[in-house]
Amino acid sequence: MKLSVFGSRLVDAGESAWQRLQGRRAWPWVALFTFLWLAATTWMYPLLLPDEGRYVGVAWHMLASGDFLTPRLDGLPFFHKPPLFYWLTAASLSVFGDNAWAGRLCSVLAATALVTVFYVFLRRYVGGRAAGRTALILAVQPFLFGGAHYANLDMLVAALMGLTVMAGADAVFRREQLRPDAWALTAMYAAAAAGFLAKGLIGVVLPGGVLFFWLLGRRRYRALGRLLWWPGMLLFLALTLPWMVVMQVRHSGFFDYYIVHQHFQRFLETGFNNPHPFWFYVPVVLGLTLPWSIQLWRWFQPRGPLQTAFVPPAHRIEQVDRRVLRGLMLSWLAVVLVFFSIPASKLVGYVIAVLPPLAWFIQETFEQREESNAPGAGRSLVRHALVAAGLCLLAVAVLVWFPQRSNKPLARVLAADAAPGDRLVMLDQYAYDVPLYAGWRGPVVAVAHWDDPEVMRGDNWRRELADAAGFAPELGADRLWSPERLQAYLCDPGHATAWLLAWLDEAERYPALADRAPAAQTAKMGLWRIPAAETVNGCGETPNSAPE
Repeated sequence: MKLSVFGSRLVDAGESAWQRLQGRRAWPWVALFTFLWLAATTWMYPLLLPDEGRYVGVAWHMLASGDFLTPRLDGLPFFHKPPLFYWLTAASLSVFGDNAWAGRLCSVLAATALVTVFYVFLRRYVGGRAAGRTALILAVQPFLFGGAHYANLDMLVAALMGLTVMAGADAVFRREQLRPDAWALTAMYAAAAAGFLAKGLIGVVLPGGVLFFWLLGRRRYRALGRLLWWPGMLLFLALTLPWMVVMQVRHSGFFDYYIVHQHFQRFLETGFNNPHPFWFYVPVVLGLTLPWSIQLWRWFQPRGPLQTAFVPPAHRIEQVDRRVLRGLMLSWLAVVLVFFSIPASKLVGYVIAVLPPLAWFIQETFEQREESNAPGAGRSLVRHALVAAGLCLLAVAVLVWFPQRSNKPLARVLAADAAPGDRLVMLDQYAYDVPLYAGWRGPVVAVAHWDDPEVMRGDNWRRELADAAGFAPELGADRLWSPERLQAYLCDPGHATAWLLAWLDEAERYPALADRAPAAQTAKMGLWRIPAAETVNGCGETPNSAPE
């Protein structure tokens, strides 16, 4: 009985909280609630490998080197992705230190901006009740929560695509209501430029496709022409071209690699990781938006016309036809889902951009129940929110109680015991998180069979480093070693102290590590210290010549 009363109080408190979102000046509270909810637990587990270690590591190298123009992986130019995420994350690391919370802050802020701007957009055109309901559904959603807790580009580009769509739709609505639209168009092109700097052409093509098909379905051809606003195009070019021009000047071949290979070839080829069937994203989205997605079946039930509540003059909104808004949401959802379903390679985070329109359709099911005076409609919404929040916190607890692979313990040993002039060598791997956690500002030697043709056919750390070395061959020669070159170096009596990072089950393949205990180890990884000028095994079997 006490548990029942306590649960009812939680529901009543939650129902009162989301009702406050209907206020005219509620958007700062929406932003604050969303930020606190998303950011409160991002410090509780280390960066996940490989993606978080890679992207935060590139930002850390940018900050450590002082070169904020060229993204670098192990000091080599890394042009797999554009620089915006690295800039924002480097700024966060400089303010809050080298930790997981700072590394994930960019994703948290992007998710907060998406929820807040979506709320403001809906508050303007459909009113506070629907806007507050949608903001709650979007913010307390496992998929968005997970995206905000993951330090890669997906949450940032999803937010910027959403902002571009909303700014474009706002411009269209303003034009139709005979109101000035220049600021909305400016915001659309600025958001599109940021999207381009976040993940390239996808940040422009997808929002453009959403608006194009929406207006095409409405036969608003003049509105399409209006969105092609020449001052906005100039603004877009002014924001995006300088970085690309500088990179092309510094690194010959940049344009072909960055635009042709990374955009078109990666989209069309099948040799990349994570191949999945065309329908892959449908169960993924429905599963990761539980329990909210359960309500979607109600949307297909017979629906009466929704009644628009009276809005006091001081809070009047610029009402739009619900069918027009649904068309926008449908185009938004379909374009993103279909586009990312076409290539064979599919990653879960690619479709985070579908979450705002999906949240809108889910809120309409609750709105319909409320308008039809269904008993307990408001309480049902809050119960769903509590269950969704519980699932989010459960996921964090799993990551804390059952931690994923992390090299942080080994990096701490390296930070404490390594001396200036020591070498760090990684054998048949590149541990992205080690330089950041160890504060290692020097070069890292990556040992592999770099002459193997399979290196350039893969989609892994070897291909990343090999591609990067193509833009700086001299640096690449200093950082990418063969096993024979490593052995020759360790056999040179004048070699510096070397720290070797290797998989425990592969260490015996290297003579220098045979019968040598690691200085530190985790479940699968070991860190060995070979003091300066110390003789290692196997030197009589290889030429005693050290690399220059």
